Amino acid sequence: MAGGKRTKSFSARFSAELVEKLSEHSGRAGLSNARVAERLIEEGLQMEEFPGVVFRAGPTGRRAGIAGGPDVWEVVRDLKHAARAGASDPIEAVSRSSGLDRTRVELAASFYAAYPGEVDERIRLGEEAAARLRRALDAAASAA
Repeated sequence: MAGGKRTKSFSARFSAELVEKLSEHSGRAGLSNARVAERLIEEGLQMEEFPGVVFRAGPTGRRAGIAGGPDVWEVVRDLKHAARAGASDPIEAVSRSSGLDRTRVELAASFYAAYPGEVDERIRLGEEAAARLRRALDAAASAA
């Protein structure tokens, strides 16, 4: 859930064991039970909507990925590059260059169509990380 979203409460009853697991997980993550439950419900609904999409934790936070494959943002970034390069079928071009089945590339494209803001933010973070790495490598090469 991005900041600034309107909220609405609802009541739900869960088993004591599930609430305890949620509390333990929330404590380790340093987040409230409500925030973790909201995130898990949101991700679960997205996974139901797009079977084959999973969510992964990482240094820049949680992000959508293709089960057994790359992050959605990486596939979408490559689709955008292929389209800008003039590929007549960007999905086929990415499928060939990445070795991913066409259906998995289409899954990433469909997820992007539904959640462009989330994916575009991940692309931006990835580009920033790549730029930092290039600067660090250039600095190391200059110092050598």
